[in-house]
Amino acid sequence: MWKKLNINLEKHDELCKVLPELYGSVYLEQEDRPEAMNYFNYVISEVHGARIQELEQHKKNGGKIVGTFCVFVPDEVILATGALGVGLCAGSQFWVGDGEKVLPKNLCPLIKAFTGAKVGATCPYFQSCDMLVGETTCDGKKKAWEILNNYTKVHVMDLPQMKREKDYTKWKEEIKDFISKMEELTGNKVTVENLKEAIRLSNKKRKALKRLYDLRKHKPSPISGLDCLLISQIAFYDDINRFCENVNKLCDELEEKIKKGNLKEKKRLMITGTPMALPNWKIHHIIETSGAEIVVEETCTGTRYFENEVLETGETLDDLIDNLAKRYLNINCACFTPNSGRIDDILRYTKEYDVDGVIDCNLSFCHTYAVEDKSIRDMLKDKNIPVMHIETDYSTEDSGQIKTRVEAFLEMI
Repeated sequence: MWKKLNINLEKHDELCKVLPELYGSVYLEQEDRPEAMNYFNYVISEVHGARIQELEQHKKNGGKIVGTFCVFVPDEVILATGALGVGLCAGSQFWVGDGEKVLPKNLCPLIKAFTGAKVGATCPYFQSCDMLVGETTCDGKKKAWEILNNYTKVHVMDLPQMKREKDYTKWKEEIKDFISKMEELTGNKVTVENLKEAIRLSNKKRKALKRLYDLRKHKPSPISGLDCLLISQIAFYDDINRFCENVNKLCDELEEKIKKGNLKEKKRLMITGTPMALPNWKIHHIIETSGAEIVVEETCTGTRYFENEVLETGETLDDLIDNLAKRYLNINCACFTPNSGRIDDILRYTKEYDVDGVIDCNLSFCHTYAVEDKSIRDMLKDKNIPVMHIETDYSTEDSGQIKTRVEAFLEMI
C-alpha cells in the first residue's frame, strides 16, 4: 500500500516514531478520562493505518478521495457524488521544513506544513487524494495552491471577502462550479435526493459535536478541552456514521458523570483564533497542565465547524444550493470584512459557557487573525472579561515562556 501511494518511507517512519510518544505524553497521562475516549485513542493509533486502508478500499470500489483544508468547502457536495472527503493534516513542525523548500519562511506554519506534507510525500492522506480543494481565505493559501497544483490536481473555490447579497450569489455560483468539478471527477451526478441525504448526514455530525460542546457548559466541564480538541480534529477525516455513534456514546457517559458529581472546578477558559490542526495540541496541553480547563473553542477546529445546520428543506437543486451557500457564508472567519459577527460569537460564548477568561491564540504570520486581536481585546475589556493574546508556531521552543504567561494570567483572574 505504501509503495502504491508513493510514500517517502524513510521520512514517514520518522513521523511514526514521534507521534505515539507525543500522544502518550499529552493525552494518556490525563486523569479520570472517560472510557469512551478509547475509541478516539484507537483512531489515532491507526491514523496512518486502518483509516488509510478504508480510503484505499473505497478507491478500489470505484470511489474518489478529496482532500480539503478549510471549513468553507461544502462536505455535502463531496458526499453527494459518492466521494469521501478528508481534512488534511497541517499541525506539525515535522512538515514545515519541506514546506520551506518551496515557500518563504515568514509564512504561516499551517500553510508551510500542509505544503510540506505533499512536497515531501510523507502524509498518506495527501497521497490518497484524487483531488485537493483549496479556497481563497488568505493570500498565502492562494499562492500555495499554485505550488500544490504542480504535484496533484487542485480545484480552488473563490470565497467572497464580504457578505453582501451579490456575494451570496457569487458563492452559489462557486458551489455550482464545485458540483460540476466533482461530477467530472467521479462520473456521478448530484441530484436532489443524494444532496439531501448528504446534507442530512453532515448535519448528523454537526448535531453530535453540538451535543458534546453543550455538555462542556456544565460547571465543571465533564471532559477536558484536550479531549474535545482531539475529537474535533478526528471529525475531519473519520467515517461519519462511526464517528457520530462514538461521540454520542461518549456524551451518554458524560451525562452520567455529571449526575454523579464530584467533579473538580477549575478556571474556565475560551480559546479563540486560528485553527489547531492535528496534531497541534500544544496550547491546550500547556493551559490544562497549568490548572485551568478549556470549555469552548471559537475556531475552525471548534464551533465554526459545526454551528448552524444546513436546511434540509427544498424541492430543487437550486433550493439546496441556496441552503448550502447561506450556511457556509454564515461562518465568521477573519477573512471577511467587516467581521463583526465573530465578535458577536465570542461574546455569546463567554455567556453560554460561563468563561472566566479568553485566550486569543494565533499562528505566527497569520495577519488576518492578528489584526482582529485588537478589536477582540477591546470588546472583552469593555465587558470586564480577562483576555490575553498568544502568538506561536508549531515548535516547542516557546512552550516554557507561554506556560509562565498562562500561569500569570490564571493568577490574575
